[in-house]
Amino acid sequence: MKTAKKIVSVMLVLSFAIGLAACSSGNQDGKAAAKPVLLAVSFGTSYNNNRNVSIGAIESALREAYPNYEVRRAFTSQIIIDVLDKRDGIDIDNVTEAMDRLVADGVKEVVVQPTHVIPGFEYDDVVKEVSKYNDKFDSLKIGRPLLVDDGDYTDLIGVLTKETARYNVAGTALVFMGHGTEHEANATYGKLQEKLTAAGCSNFYVGTVEGAPELDDVLALVQVGSYTKVVLMPLMIVAGDHANNDMAGDEEDSWKTAFESAGYEVECVLTGLGQYEGIQQMIVANTAKTMAK
Repeated sequence: MKTAKKIVSVMLVLSFAIGLAACSSGNQDGKAAAKPVLLAVSFGTSYNNNRNVSIGAIESALREAYPNYEVRRAFTSQIIIDVLDKRDGIDIDNVTEAMDRLVADGVKEVVVQPTHVIPGFEYDDVVKEVSKYNDKFDSLKIGRPLLVDDGDYTDLIGVLTKETARYNVAGTALVFMGHGTEHEANATYGKLQEKLTAAGCSNFYVGTVEGAPELDDVLALVQVGSYTKVVLMPLMIVAGDHANNDMAGDEEDSWKTAFESAGYEVECVLTGLGQYEGIQQMIVANTAKTMAK
Protein backbone atom coordinates (compact mmCIF):
# COMPACT_ATOMS: atom_id res chain seq x y z
CA MET A 1 0.00 0.00 0.00
CA LYS A 2 2.84 2.39 0.92
CA THR A 3 4.58 1.54 -2.34
CA ALA A 4 1.44 2.41 -4.31
CA LYS A 5 1.15 5.77 -2.53
CA LYS A 6 4.79 6.55 -3.32
CA ILE A 7 4.22 5.74 -6.98
CA VAL A 8 1.18 8.03 -7.09
CA SER A 9 3.14 10.83 -5.39
CA VAL A 10 6.01 10.52 -7.84
CA MET A 11 3.59 10.59 -10.78
CA LEU A 12 1.94 13.77 -9.45
CA VAL A 13 5.29 15.49 -9.02
CA LEU A 14 6.32 14.52 -12.55
CA SER A 15 3.02 15.74 -13.99
CA PHE A 16 3.41 19.09 -12.20
CA ALA A 17 6.98 19.47 -13.48
CA ILE A 18 5.96 18.65 -17.05
CA GLY A 19 3.13 21.19 -16.82
CA LEU A 20 5.49 23.92 -15.67
CA ALA A 21 7.88 23.13 -18.50
CA ALA A 22 5.08 23.29 -21.05
CA CYS A 23 3.83 26.64 -19.72
CA SER A 24 7.27 28.22 -19.84
CA SER A 25 8.51 26.64 -23.08
CA GLY A 26 7.25 29.58 -25.18
CA ASN A 27 8.86 32.22 -22.97
CA GLN A 28 12.14 31.42 -21.29
CA ASP A 29 11.89 34.22 -18.73
CA GLY A 30 8.65 32.73 -17.38
CA LYS A 31 6.46 35.69 -18.37
CA ALA A 32 3.36 35.37 -20.51
CA ALA A 33 3.87 36.63 -24.07
CA ALA A 34 2.60 40.20 -24.45
CA LYS A 35 -0.47 40.65 -26.64
CA PRO A 36 0.08 42.41 -30.00
CA VAL A 37 -0.76 46.11 -29.77
CA LEU A 38 -2.65 48.38 -32.14
CA LEU A 39 -1.63 51.94 -31.27
CA ALA A 40 -4.23 54.46 -32.43
CA VAL A 41 -2.51 57.83 -32.83
CA SER A 42 -4.68 60.95 -32.99
CA PHE A 43 -4.00 64.68 -32.87
CA GLY A 44 -6.22 64.82 -29.79
CA THR A 45 -8.73 67.24 -28.34
CA SER A 46 -9.41 68.89 -24.99
CA TYR A 47 -13.18 68.56 -25.55
CA ASN A 48 -13.93 65.51 -23.43
CA ASN A 49 -17.41 64.70 -24.73
CA ASN A 50 -16.41 65.07 -28.37
CA ARG A 51 -13.28 62.99 -27.80
CA ASN A 52 -15.32 60.07 -26.52
CA VAL A 53 -17.70 60.01 -29.49
CA SER A 54 -15.04 60.49 -32.17
CA ILE A 55 -11.57 59.25 -31.23
CA GLY A 56 -13.13 56.89 -28.72
CA ALA A 57 -15.54 55.57 -31.35
CA ILE A 58 -12.69 54.91 -33.80
CA GLU A 59 -10.77 53.03 -31.12
CA SER A 60 -13.88 50.98 -30.29
CA ALA A 61 -14.29 50.08 -33.97
CA LEU A 62 -10.66 48.95 -34.07
CA ARG A 63 -11.14 46.81 -30.95
CA GLU A 64 -14.19 45.16 -32.46
CA ALA A 65 -12.45 44.52 -35.78
CA TYR A 66 -9.19 43.24 -34.28
CA PRO A 67 -9.97 41.44 -30.99
CA ASN A 68 -6.54 39.75 -30.95
CA TYR A 69 -4.89 43.16 -30.52
CA GLU A 70 -4.79 45.40 -27.49
CA VAL A 71 -5.79 48.88 -28.65
CA ARG A 72 -3.86 51.71 -27.02
CA ARG A 73 -4.05 55.49 -27.44
CA ALA A 74 -1.50 58.22 -28.13
CA PHE A 75 -1.90 61.89 -29.06
CA THR A 76 0.45 64.01 -31.16
CA SER A 77 -0.50 67.36 -29.62
CA GLN A 78 1.58 67.91 -26.50
CA ILE A 79 -0.42 71.04 -25.74
CA ILE A 80 -3.63 69.02 -25.53
CA ILE A 81 -1.91 66.30 -23.49
CA ASP A 82 -0.72 68.91 -20.98
CA VAL A 83 -4.16 70.56 -20.77
CA LEU A 84 -5.88 67.25 -20.06
CA ASP A 85 -3.30 66.34 -17.43
CA LYS A 86 -3.47 69.69 -15.61
CA ARG A 87 -7.19 70.35 -15.96
CA ASP A 88 -8.71 66.87 -15.69
CA GLY A 89 -5.98 64.61 -14.35
CA ILE A 90 -6.21 62.56 -17.56
CA ASP A 91 -2.90 60.95 -18.51
CA ILE A 92 -2.42 60.32 -22.23
CA ASP A 93 0.88 59.30 -23.82
CA ASN A 94 2.52 61.16 -26.64
CA VAL A 95 3.98 58.97 -29.37
CA THR A 96 7.42 58.64 -27.76
CA GLU A 97 5.95 57.75 -24.38
CA ALA A 98 3.62 55.21 -25.97
CA MET A 99 6.46 53.54 -27.87
CA ASP A 100 8.69 53.44 -24.80
CA ARG A 101 5.84 51.87 -22.85
CA LEU A 102 5.44 49.19 -25.51
CA VAL A 103 9.13 48.34 -25.27
CA ALA A 104 9.00 48.22 -21.47
CA ASP A 105 5.93 45.97 -21.59
CA GLY A 106 7.73 43.46 -23.76
CA VAL A 107 5.38 43.83 -26.71
CA LYS A 108 6.77 42.18 -29.84
CA GLU A 109 4.19 43.05 -32.51
CA VAL A 110 2.97 46.62 -33.03
CA VAL A 111 0.70 48.27 -35.59
CA VAL A 112 0.55 52.07 -35.44
CA GLN A 113 -2.61 53.49 -37.02
CA PRO A 114 -2.91 57.29 -37.28
CA THR A 115 -6.37 58.84 -37.44
CA HIS A 116 -5.15 62.02 -39.16
CA VAL A 117 -7.07 63.17 -42.24
CA ILE A 118 -4.12 64.12 -44.45
CA PRO A 119 -0.43 63.10 -44.63
CA GLY A 120 0.81 66.44 -43.30
CA PHE A 121 3.41 67.49 -40.72
CA GLU A 122 1.69 65.64 -37.87
CA TYR A 123 1.70 62.39 -39.83
CA ASP A 124 5.32 62.91 -40.92
CA ASP A 125 6.31 63.36 -37.27
CA VAL A 126 4.55 60.12 -36.31
CA VAL A 127 6.39 58.17 -39.01
CA LYS A 128 9.73 59.74 -38.06
CA GLU A 129 9.31 59.03 -34.35
CA VAL A 130 7.93 55.50 -34.70
CA SER A 131 10.65 54.54 -37.18
CA LYS A 132 13.24 55.05 -34.45
CA TYR A 133 11.91 51.87 -32.82
CA ASN A 134 12.28 49.55 -35.83
CA ASP A 135 14.83 47.38 -34.02
CA LYS A 136 12.81 47.15 -30.80
CA PHE A 137 10.06 44.85 -32.06
CA ASP A 138 9.72 41.67 -34.08
CA SER A 139 7.12 43.46 -36.20
CA LEU A 140 6.41 47.20 -36.43
CA LYS A 141 4.03 48.57 -39.07
CA ILE A 142 2.78 52.11 -39.62
CA GLY A 143 -0.59 52.81 -41.23
CA ARG A 144 -1.56 55.70 -43.46
CA PRO A 145 -3.91 58.63 -42.84
CA LEU A 146 -7.48 58.89 -44.10
CA LEU A 147 -6.91 60.49 -47.52
CA VAL A 148 -4.13 59.12 -49.71
CA ASP A 149 -5.34 57.57 -52.97
CA ASP A 150 -8.34 58.13 -55.24
CA GLY A 151 -10.31 55.36 -53.60
CA ASP A 152 -10.08 57.19 -50.27
CA TYR A 153 -11.65 60.31 -51.79
CA THR A 154 -14.45 58.24 -53.29
CA ASP A 155 -15.13 56.59 -49.94
CA LEU A 156 -15.06 59.90 -48.07
CA ILE A 157 -17.45 61.53 -50.53
CA GLY A 158 -19.78 58.58 -50.07
CA VAL A 159 -19.75 59.10 -46.31
CA LEU A 160 -20.23 62.86 -46.56
CA THR A 161 -23.16 62.65 -48.96
CA LYS A 162 -24.84 60.04 -46.77
CA GLU A 163 -24.33 61.87 -43.49
CA THR A 164 -25.37 65.27 -44.86
CA ALA A 165 -28.45 64.13 -46.79
CA ARG A 166 -30.81 65.89 -44.40
CA TYR A 167 -29.11 69.24 -45.07
CA ASN A 168 -28.59 68.77 -48.80
CA VAL A 169 -31.68 70.58 -50.08
CA ALA A 170 -32.29 73.21 -52.73
CA GLY A 171 -30.89 76.64 -51.88
CA THR A 172 -28.41 75.29 -49.31
CA ALA A 173 -24.61 75.28 -49.56
CA LEU A 174 -22.72 72.70 -47.51
CA VAL A 175 -19.38 74.11 -46.37
CA PHE A 176 -16.70 71.94 -44.77
CA MET A 177 -13.92 73.39 -42.64
CA GLY A 178 -10.63 71.48 -42.83
CA HIS A 179 -7.61 72.25 -40.71
CA GLY A 180 -5.16 73.26 -43.43
CA THR A 181 -1.37 73.32 -43.35
CA GLU A 182 1.73 74.79 -44.99
CA HIS A 183 2.72 71.20 -45.84
CA GLU A 184 2.40 70.15 -49.48
CA ALA A 185 -0.38 67.81 -48.38
CA ASN A 186 -2.63 70.87 -48.15
CA ALA A 187 -3.33 70.10 -51.83
CA THR A 188 -5.59 67.35 -50.47
CA TYR A 189 -8.33 69.90 -49.84
CA GLY A 190 -8.24 71.24 -53.38
CA LYS A 191 -8.33 67.71 -54.75
CA LEU A 192 -11.29 66.87 -52.55
CA GLN A 193 -13.12 69.91 -53.93
CA GLU A 194 -12.42 68.74 -57.48
CA LYS A 195 -13.63 65.23 -56.67
CA LEU A 196 -16.81 66.57 -55.06
CA THR A 197 -17.60 68.71 -58.09
CA ALA A 198 -16.91 65.80 -60.45
CA ALA A 199 -19.25 63.62 -58.37
CA GLY A 200 -22.08 66.09 -58.88
CA CYS A 201 -21.86 67.66 -55.42
CA SER A 202 -21.88 71.18 -56.83
CA ASN A 203 -23.16 72.71 -53.60
CA PHE A 204 -20.37 71.16 -51.47
CA TYR A 205 -17.48 73.48 -50.64
CA VAL A 206 -14.18 72.82 -48.86
CA GLY A 207 -12.11 75.41 -47.03
CA THR A 208 -9.47 75.46 -44.31
CA VAL A 209 -8.80 77.46 -41.18
CA GLU A 210 -5.00 77.42 -41.46
CA GLY A 211 -4.31 76.81 -45.14
CA ALA A 212 -5.94 77.20 -48.54
CA PRO A 213 -8.65 77.63 -49.63
CA GLU A 214 -9.28 80.26 -46.98
CA LEU A 215 -12.63 81.49 -45.68
CA ASP A 216 -12.72 84.38 -48.17
CA ASP A 217 -12.12 81.96 -51.05
CA VAL A 218 -15.01 79.74 -50.00
CA LEU A 219 -17.32 82.67 -49.33
CA ALA A 220 -16.65 84.01 -52.83
CA LEU A 221 -17.50 80.65 -54.39
CA VAL A 222 -20.71 80.34 -52.39
CA GLN A 223 -21.78 83.84 -53.41
CA VAL A 224 -21.64 82.81 -57.06
CA GLY A 225 -24.49 80.38 -56.38
CA SER A 226 -28.10 81.17 -55.58
CA TYR A 227 -28.08 80.00 -51.98
CA THR A 228 -30.06 81.36 -49.05
CA LYS A 229 -28.67 79.04 -46.39
CA VAL A 230 -25.22 77.72 -45.47
CA VAL A 231 -24.57 74.64 -43.34
CA LEU A 232 -21.10 74.61 -41.75
CA MET A 233 -19.43 71.32 -40.79
CA PRO A 234 -15.92 70.35 -39.67
CA LEU A 235 -13.76 68.25 -42.00
CA MET A 236 -11.81 67.08 -38.97
CA ILE A 237 -11.86 63.88 -36.94
CA VAL A 238 -13.05 65.76 -33.85
CA ALA A 239 -15.38 68.74 -33.54
CA GLY A 240 -12.97 70.47 -31.18
CA ASP A 241 -11.65 73.98 -30.72
CA HIS A 242 -11.56 74.96 -34.40
CA ALA A 243 -15.09 73.70 -34.99
CA ASN A 244 -16.57 75.27 -31.86
CA ASN A 245 -14.79 78.61 -32.11
CA ASP A 246 -13.31 79.33 -35.56
CA MET A 247 -16.28 77.78 -37.34
CA ALA A 248 -19.32 78.08 -35.07
CA GLY A 249 -18.26 80.83 -32.65
CA ASP A 250 -19.94 84.22 -32.35
CA GLU A 251 -16.69 86.18 -32.74
CA GLU A 252 -16.49 88.58 -35.67
CA ASP A 253 -13.82 86.51 -37.44
CA SER A 254 -15.65 83.17 -37.25
CA TRP A 255 -17.00 81.44 -40.33
CA LYS A 256 -20.52 81.60 -38.92
CA THR A 257 -20.32 85.35 -38.48
CA ALA A 258 -18.81 85.85 -41.94
CA PHE A 259 -21.61 83.99 -43.71
CA GLU A 260 -24.30 85.63 -41.58
CA SER A 261 -22.83 89.03 -42.41
CA ALA A 262 -23.05 88.11 -46.08
CA GLY A 263 -26.78 87.60 -45.69
CA TYR A 264 -27.07 83.84 -45.31
CA GLU A 265 -29.02 81.80 -42.80
CA VAL A 266 -26.34 79.69 -41.09
CA GLU A 267 -26.59 76.33 -39.35
CA CYS A 268 -23.54 74.80 -37.65
CA VAL A 269 -23.23 71.03 -37.33
CA LEU A 270 -20.71 70.15 -34.61
CA THR A 271 -20.08 66.56 -35.65
CA GLY A 272 -16.52 65.37 -36.21
CA LEU A 273 -15.67 62.91 -38.97
CA GLY A 274 -14.75 60.34 -36.34
CA GLN A 275 -18.38 60.15 -35.27
CA TYR A 276 -19.44 58.73 -38.64
CA GLU A 277 -19.45 54.95 -38.86
CA GLY A 278 -18.29 55.17 -42.46
CA ILE A 279 -15.13 57.02 -41.42
CA GLN A 280 -14.51 54.55 -38.62
CA GLN A 281 -14.71 51.72 -41.13
CA MET A 282 -12.35 53.53 -43.52
CA ILE A 283 -9.75 53.57 -40.74
CA VAL A 284 -10.46 49.93 -39.91
CA ALA A 285 -9.88 49.08 -43.59
CA ASN A 286 -6.64 51.08 -43.68
CA THR A 287 -5.47 49.12 -40.65
CA ALA A 288 -6.20 45.84 -42.43
CA LYS A 289 -4.04 46.97 -45.36
CA THR A 290 -1.24 47.83 -42.95
CA MET A 291 -1.44 44.47 -41.20
CA ALA A 292 -1.27 42.71 -44.56
CA LYS A 293 2.07 44.33 -45.48
